[in-house]
Amino acid sequence: MKLAPSILSADFMNLEHDVKMVEQAGADYLHVDIMDGQFVPNITFGPGMVAALRPITKLTLDCHLMIVEPERYVADFAKAGADILTVHVESTPHIYRVIQQIKAANIQAGVVLNPGTPLEAIKNVLPMVDQVLVMTVNPGFGGQSFLPDMLTKVKRLDQLRQTNENYHFNIEVDGGVNEQTATACAQAGANVFVAGSYTFAGEPARQLATLRHLVTKHDAH
Repeated sequence: MKLAPSILSADFMNLEHDVKMVEQAGADYLHVDIMDGQFVPNITFGPGMVAALRPITKLTLDCHLMIVEPERYVADFAKAGADILTVHVESTPHIYRVIQQIKAANIQAGVVLNPGTPLEAIKNVLPMVDQVLVMTVNPGFGGQSFLPDMLTKVKRLDQLRQTNENYHFNIEVDGGVNEQTATACAQAGANVFVAGSYTFAGEPARQLATLRHLVTKHDAH
């Protein structure tokens, strides 16, 4: 089980302080939301932010690419120091090739599903990926409400993972994660939890400790 605070909800003017605070609080990953204003309606960071984060934290940099044509930027994010690159199946006609590119750069590869995208869309890359990210809100902005229908998708993914020895991926959930929804996601089989608004809305050490206790207690496995 891993906790991945999203820097989208951090204080950008004091980002190093907030990053070190969640690292000391026991975060496992740092979730970096890369948005281009085209694939999603918001604009956030690029490889430069990843390069700036790399020297200040030992946390795994979990980079979520919400961008069109992610294949054009894999090398840039690899050079910047990303540890995991997750790409949306909806963002490219060449998802298999992009996953190959990421793996060739010695980075963990993940695939992402929007709420309206069925699991069947990623069936052919499941043996290749290290992580499947199920969006539990529509991507683009922090602070949205969790979509409970996505729990079915998480459960089906977990069943596939348990019944196929070629599958070794983590199941990550992102969007509207709090004490109640994280518990439901853990019971459904998720084991990586992105929490932005929840983490930074209060004292991060207390928030993350609470979340860890709950999801460990309700872990389906």
